[in-house]
Amino acid sequence: MFSTVWCGYCQRLKSQMMREGVEFTEIDIEHSPDAAHFVENANAGNQTVPTVVFPDGSTMTNPPYKELVAKLEALAN
Repeated sequence: MFSTVWCGYCQRLKSQMMREGVEFTEIDIEHSPDAAHFVENANAGNQTVPTVVFPDGSTMTNPPYKELVAKLEALAN
């Protein structure tokens, strides 16, 4: 999950994932120019977070938790 420390949406999604035991790696785009560039490419030039990258390489930007879980479940099947 690409995020920033000040992003409320990032904090909420991170909290939901932690509470439900969803494993993830968090990368702060303000400390990684490569990460910021990736997020820009995934979001039409915008540094919109949270941006989640899935094992298949697809991304979701600021996904509702239920949509994130549905995507993970679909990938697991």
